[in-house]
Amino acid sequence: MNQKEAVCQQRLLVTRDALEAIQGKWRVPIIVSLTYGNKRFGEIQREIVDISPKMLSQELKALEMNKIISRTLYDSMPVTVEYSLTPLGMSMQKLLDEILNWGIYFRKEVVGK
Repeated sequence: MNQKEAVCQQRLLVTRDALEAIQGKWRVPIIVSLTYGNKRFGEIQREIVDISPKMLSQELKALEMNKIISRTLYDSMPVTVEYSLTPLGMSMQKLLDEILNWGIYFRKEVVGK
């Protein structure tokens, strides 16, 4: 394997790792929601139309496992749980901005809106 192929292989590997962490229909919208501040489960669910409670719970766990979000339990009555972006999650801001810009362009070109 030459130098160029090795660099390509490494880039493909890290790209795959990144995509696996944020893959799916719901993870990026959850991350975007949390860029506007810490939120409780119900707040996220109200913002992301059509996500089921079960799916939201699964995706929050996956994002937490990948250290993109954190889950904080507050000792209150009833117990309050709040989700927030970690520094790793916050580091995605530039990427999210680019996805937004491309989405606007895509809608104009393909969807026509």
